[in-house]
Amino acid sequence: VLFLAYFALQVIYARRKHKISPPETRGHPEFERIFRAQANCSEYFPIFISLLWVAGIFFHQGVTAACGLLYLYTRLKYFQGYTVAAQGRLGPLYASAWLLWLLVGLALAGLLAHFLQP
Repeated sequence: VLFLAYFALQVIYARRKHKISPPETRGHPEFERIFRAQANCSEYFPIFISLLWVAGIFFHQGVTAACGLLYLYTRLKYFQGYTVAAQGRLGPLYASAWLLWLLVGLALAGLLAHFLQP
């Protein structure tokens, strides 16, 4: 939640800096990048939280927590890279996508082990 709040505050600061009033989402390129970075991170957050929850319950809390922290770090780097230049988001984007797929695998492995054990 703190990450989402931080991203939302960055959008507010960019709106003030470039004098872009809500509900406008177009304007200065820097504002548009910050706005898109915040929107992208917000869109993936429910997926991340759901996978984190399922993997933590059914697989292993420690491994899941480590993946979750890495995911949050890559999303922060994604946001920071995107605010500077659109190309700056690519490395962290791929890393965060890989971590989401890892969480999918952990969740599935945990669910299968839970429901297929006699």
